[in-house]
Parts: sequence; C-alpha cells; structure tokens
Amino acid sequence: MIFKKHLLDIIVIAVLLLGTLSVFAITALTREEGNFAVVEIDGVVEAKYPLNVDGTFVLNGGTNTLVIENGAAYLSYSNCPDHTCELTGKIHYVGQTIVCLPNRLSVTVRGEVTDGGVDIVS
Repeated sequence: MIFKKHLLDIIVIAVLLLGTLSVFAITALTREEGNFAVVEIDGVVEAKYPLNVDGTFVLNGGTNTLVIENGAAYLSYSNCPDHTCELTGKIHYVGQTIVCLPNRLSVTVRGEVTDGGVDIVS
C-alpha cells in the first residue's frame, strides 16, 4: 500500500530528472565557441575585440580592465564596490556575458560581427 502511494512520486521525480538532464545535455552539446568580445557601455557598443588576439584593454575611462587570452575574455580590474564582474571568470562561449552594473558595462561573447568589421578601441 505504501509503495503504491509513493510510486507516483517516484515517477514524477524520474520524469523531472530526465527532463533536466536532457536540457543540460542539449545545451552542452550545442554551445558554440565565440569569436569576439563586444563591449557595451550604457547599452551602446563601444568596442569589439577578437578573442584570437591576446591583449589587455582599459575600458570606460579606466573603470574596468578587459583581458583577452587563450580565446577567453575576463575583467581583471573594476573599481566597483562588490567586484562581482571580476568574479564572473573567463567567458568564451557565444552568449556568455560579464556585467558590471555600477559602471554600466557589459562584455558579451558573439560568434560573428555583422556590421562589416571589427573596431578595436584601446
């Protein structure tokens, strides 16, 4: 009697677990390496940096420092109070983003640049 009572719970948990694992597998198998780090300040694109060229770039008048190395981008310095943007770590897959809210800055990895080229501002 108790087993029948919990059988439905076990089935629901198994279905939810299978669904979660399926979504995770699809996401992991379909993610794409990015080609560019796009820097936006106040929602305006300020710079686009290729991820295949290593470099260090001072952003937003010195409030943030972007480092690109080995095909990944990360913020190595920020003058914001909580430094959450620095703790985000390295990003290199299309759609990954680092956001520094106090400095109104975001860095997003994109696959292609559709506006005809790459502008490098340093």
